[in-house]
Amino acid sequence: MTKIVFFRSGGAYYGFEEQGHTGYGEAGDDVLCAALSAMTMLIINTIEVAYASDVDYSVNEGATHIVVRSKAALPEFEEDERKRYAVSGLFLSYFYQLNDMIEEYYDYLDVEVKDVDYI
Repeated sequence: MTKIVFFRSGGAYYGFEEQGHTGYGEAGDDVLCAALSAMTMLIINTIEVAYASDVDYSVNEGATHIVVRSKAALPEFEEDERKRYAVSGLFLSYFYQLNDMIEEYYDYLDVEVKDVDYI
């Protein structure tokens, strides 16, 4: 099972942590894992390239542990309100997408939200 914990501060989503193998398919052929990886890289690339903002991330493929965070989603780090809304919106969209996926893949995914200051 893959557990995804979203980080939220003051109502704004600013990152997430993913840990564990989904177990939906064999390693290398797990379409659920591939979907998570693709969505994660889309978020990272959109923040870095399209929004020209910093995104902190680490990927440990061996331990299946990924952490993604962006200060650009939070008012104490980013003055541009539109950019904050866009970056936080990416994380929120991923949260909603995963919650939709849980309806079918509830044995393979677990999603929660932690209200915590930027770490």
